[in-house]
Amino acid sequence: MTVEEVGDDYTKDGTVDLRGNPVRRSIRGRWKACSFVVVYEVFERMAYYGISSNLVIYMTTKLHQGTVKSSNNVTNWVGTSWLTPILGAYVADAHLGRYITFVISCAIYFSGMLVLTLSVSIPGIKPPECSTANAEDCKKASVLQLAVFFGALYTLAIGTGGTKPNISTIGADQFDVFDPKEKTQKLSFFNWWMFSIFFGTLFANTVLVYVQDNVGWALGYGLPTIGLAISISIFLMGTPFYRHKLPTGSPFTKMARVIVASLRKAKAPMARDLAQFHELPSLEYERKGAFPIQPTPSLRFLDRASLKSGTTHKWNLCTITEVEETKQMLRMLPVLFITFVPSMMIAQINTLFVKQGTTLDRKVTGNFSIPPASLGGFVTLSMLISIVIYDRVFVKLTRKFTGNPRGVTLLQRMGIGLIFHIVIMIVASVTERYRLNIAAEHGLTHQNKVELPLTIFALLPQFVLMGMADSFLEVAKLEFFYDQAPESMKSLGTSYSTTSLAVGNFMSSFLLSTVSEITKKRGRGWILNNLNESRLDYYYLFFAALNLVNFVLFLVVVKFYVYRAEVTDSANVKEVEMKVNDVKENE
Repeated sequence: MTVEEVGDDYTKDGTVDLRGNPVRRSIRGRWKACSFVVVYEVFERMAYYGISSNLVIYMTTKLHQGTVKSSNNVTNWVGTSWLTPILGAYVADAHLGRYITFVISCAIYFSGMLVLTLSVSIPGIKPPECSTANAEDCKKASVLQLAVFFGALYTLAIGTGGTKPNISTIGADQFDVFDPKEKTQKLSFFNWWMFSIFFGTLFANTVLVYVQDNVGWALGYGLPTIGLAISISIFLMGTPFYRHKLPTGSPFTKMARVIVASLRKAKAPMARDLAQFHELPSLEYERKGAFPIQPTPSLRFLDRASLKSGTTHKWNLCTITEVEETKQMLRMLPVLFITFVPSMMIAQINTLFVKQGTTLDRKVTGNFSIPPASLGGFVTLSMLISIVIYDRVFVKLTRKFTGNPRGVTLLQRMGIGLIFHIVIMIVASVTERYRLNIAAEHGLTHQNKVELPLTIFALLPQFVLMGMADSFLEVAKLEFFYDQAPESMKSLGTSYSTTSLAVGNFMSSFLLSTVSEITKKRGRGWILNNLNESRLDYYYLFFAALNLVNFVLFLVVVKFYVYRAEVTDSANVKEVEMKVNDVKENE
């Protein structure tokens, strides 16, 4: 390579190696590096969903917990697993960087998985066996046994807090948005990222769940632990090929400074001259591989934070770029709130949907019976197929009409997913009404341990539709929060997506308990330990109505949302400024 070619080969987005040196795109990054990240995610998701997919069954059959308690324990743990990424994003962005935070979190994650496997394997630590028909007559697990089991679960949740927000961001960092070819490749990254996630999930929902139900929980949890060890090893093997972005400071502190500074100067007259607002020289940003952000007209009250008045203390004066970064994170909040309700629907897959399956005929052929949790595999399979069709067919067709490289905007894609969720809960309600009718016709309404003469595949439509919904909503949600977050807050932006799932699970726990208690007091309870005596059909109709209201609110949010300008736009502004200066100098 000539000197000029080597210069052009260096990335322009500020990425470096682990020693802080600039990196060349021909050596590091791109799909060569992403291949390690994607394969890691296949094995890691296999490990995580190998635990979560069938957890409600373990709590019901081994810990002898009722419908509401077991479901809430699952959603509370899943919610915590999706909430801790906020902490992981903070540590990565403010202190250690994404790679180091990720590696340390992997060690915590693996230790939790290891102890969890031991808690279901070693006599004295695992809960006592029970052969009686009535679970209430079984000997309860001791305080020590519960402490070890739940302690391991929540240690695992802390570990995932550092891996979830950073691994997808590490993958996306391998593409330089200032290179046209890499920018195009990045558009498909999140589709294939989700493809890798659900490929691992499919294995967990089929093979691992079957092992847990038919072979034993020790092997059923041991295999995911081995899978996690393999995934961590694969990720570490790719270390020589990764591009890294340096920590840029706490995004929470930066946002807090902007808000405090704007409040302190709330009564100050707003200036119209851009020169009255504070901004660093362009060279300061170029040194970091970044560009200043141009002012926007939204959330104008925050502009006072960069107004040159009063002291120059950092809690009294911020740059225009810091103000615009804060604006963008705040502008995304209404979209985040809209995703809470569909996240509640996702929480039903591994709880109530699975519990419904335990009441139905699971026999497929001969002596082979499908585990209830394996129906989750159809969510995965449906999503895998839908993503491929979306990426290879839908995008190409819609691109001809819209001119958008993505086919449709990210919010439009999310809207299609929200419509799917309304349909899903209506279908689930109709299916449950039919299941209850079958139970009544055969005199099994008050029988809890007897399978109904109805195949478990009657539940298949709601699982398949959920996978189709995820291919629109979940993929778009992850890409939206990453894409719309400022360059210095990508990990925090990604954590918005996980926060959505966390709040959705916590809201599911709250609604399940509240609705159960209220309906019990007013007559026939909607959610009882005996699902044949319950009215889940009413509960699902309530969810359908909730989704409809949520969709209307979504339309309002979309109408007022303004997309973030491309980071390359700032680069273009800089180029224009340089050309203008050159013209002036020549004059």
